[in-house]
Amino acid sequence: MEKITLTTKPSKDYELLDSGSKEKLERYGAYLLARPDPQALWEKKLSAAEWEAADGLYVRSGREGDHRNMRGPAKGGGWKVEPELPKEWEVALSGLTFLIKPTSFKHTGLFPEQGPNWEWIKDTVSRAGRPVSVLNLFGYTGGATLAAAGAGASVTHVDASKTAVAWARENAMRSGLADKPVRWIVEDVLAFVRREIKRGNRYDLVVMDPPAFGHGPKDELWKIEDHLLPLIKLCGELLTEKPLGIQMSGYAAGYSPLAFAYNLEPFTKQYGGVVECGDLTIEESGSGRLLPCGIFARWRV
Repeated sequence: MEKITLTTKPSKDYELLDSGSKEKLERYGAYLLARPDPQALWEKKLSAAEWEAADGLYVRSGREGDHRNMRGPAKGGGWKVEPELPKEWEVALSGLTFLIKPTSFKHTGLFPEQGPNWEWIKDTVSRAGRPVSVLNLFGYTGGATLAAAGAGASVTHVDASKTAVAWARENAMRSGLADKPVRWIVEDVLAFVRREIKRGNRYDLVVMDPPAFGHGPKDELWKIEDHLLPLIKLCGELLTEKPLGIQMSGYAAGYSPLAFAYNLEPFTKQYGGVVECGDLTIEESGSGRLLPCGIFARWRV
């Protein structure tokens, strides 16, 4: 097993400008967004004036003193924005196009730190030299799905949120991939996987980004500490005779990438290949500091 760090670097449409004091300042295309980040436990490098130039600031409930208009307040907080900030706009990352829509839960619809994972998916599919089937579980707004489809794979995209799946389909259209062979499924992941096993469907590559906690469309409960291991075992039953691999990523606080990686080691005994794991990070412009954003583990034959 090899431990490595994956890093998203500044690009034309995305840049981490600064971080610190449990916040981060990012550029998405032409617009600056400031929002909380519990990993940024250091001092900021830019001035207060540069932070105040943000077009959108995510404010947690109870925070006072900001003069800007609140947009989409939720129980936990909402965005205070300048009038020129649109409700949605496009950015390009890793050769794909994403619709950015700041949500009431501080997300933007894009996790830039996943860029290296998408490049790995593209490379894995392209190197196969044959038709490839990919299963993307907890697919959210579709970055892994678009990466696989753009590289020539047929993809099954599964997420419990109808809104997220619709957003992913919109990203596919904007990325010029609307005509690619993608099945868009709104369903509980565990229920779907069990049914796929019974149907006899098999996949060369499985990708998953399991949350710490969630509910399916019929209020099915998902808890990572209870359901991750059963899911991985079920996914093993979904692999083709000559699989390409499994990729996992996550954001559950307190988990080490080793917690994912050890679950992938049994596949190397059955099929060969190697396991890698580590942190997902974003490089800060100018300083070169790496902001930890999540963890990953992957096995490839």
